[in-house]
Amino acid sequence: MSRLLVLTELFLPTRGGTAVWAAEVYRRLGGRDIHVVTADVAGAAEVDAVHPNTIHRLKLKRVPWLRPESLAMYARFFFKSLTLALSRRFDGVHAFRALPEGLVAWAVARLTLRPVVVYAHGEELTTWGRGGKYRAMRFALRHADRVIANSEHTRDTLLGMGVASARIALIYPGVDVSVFRPGLDPAGLRESLGIGATEILVFSVGRLSRRKGFDRAIDAVVTLRREGRPVRYVIAGIGEDADYLDGLILQQDAGAFVHRIGAVSEADLPRWMNACDIFAMPNREIDGDNEGFGMVFIEAAACGKPSLAGVAGGTGAAVLHEVTGLRVDGADCGAVTAGLRRLVVDAGLRARLGQAGLARALQDFSWEAVASKTRKV
Repeated sequence: MSRLLVLTELFLPTRGGTAVWAAEVYRRLGGRDIHVVTADVAGAAEVDAVHPNTIHRLKLKRVPWLRPESLAMYARFFFKSLTLALSRRFDGVHAFRALPEGLVAWAVARLTLRPVVVYAHGEELTTWGRGGKYRAMRFALRHADRVIANSEHTRDTLLGMGVASARIALIYPGVDVSVFRPGLDPAGLRESLGIGATEILVFSVGRLSRRKGFDRAIDAVVTLRREGRPVRYVIAGIGEDADYLDGLILQQDAGAFVHRIGAVSEADLPRWMNACDIFAMPNREIDGDNEGFGMVFIEAAACGKPSLAGVAGGTGAAVLHEVTGLRVDGADCGAVTAGLRRLVVDAGLRARLGQAGLARALQDFSWEAVASKTRKV
């Protein structure tokens, strides 16, 4: 069993791919000898009571009047982690992001003569400019003993930052195939929005940000409806683009067939993946901001559904073009519409892509497979 110190600001019950990844992998790598230092959030006690690792919770709020605002957070992370590392003989220190966790992990690992592993997820590498924050991130990544990249795109970006190729390990994130699986009962979901059994349901879920491409998907669905295609669109999630998307739906007079339903529960998300016919997130790059991988594509695949993805960022690792889904230029409305049209009109194509995605999810993306690769690193 591994004896590890794991630093991650994001951990269950916080939602999101990073939080789930950390919780799922390290529960499979060991028990109480793996110590996780993370943020204290609402609902944490319930998670910690059943999680097999030892969880340490800290108040990690930024302090607005400090410069930098994250100074207190770094200090709490560092002193708690160093205390644990000095009192226990860990095999290594793992950090789930370069900042803030990676910089702290590097300092603790060097002071205690232990190796340090830092995860890179993609988005942070291209959105932090070239200032002090970028330089600190680059330092943490270049001085880590190993860096885990979540996609080929992330790996290539790391190489461009000067991280040595021999230090980079490529490990895709995973999915709980016992939760996301075909055959779940979706009763009541389509019916709640008046979606008929013969209508093609396109589903999206994620943070409502512009680079996800939900606006392009709305435009595509509107075009297909004008062509007489029996397609409906459901968007789940919350975020800064909520008003923008609502305005677009109103402007296009699409409220009868485009539905924005807000956040969905953890229990209902796999059911929505089963209820839909196509999963869509035609992402694009905006001001250097990219999708690093796209775990939602793998969740859809694990439910046997084909995906429509953009070509920007690292989604090529999650969606294999013409194998498990289609990848199109998410910045091009015509390309998004053409890709979605192919999936809507061709039931055989949907079935073939969906089955291939399911087989790939079971073989390569179960959390057991991800944990096995992490153990080797």
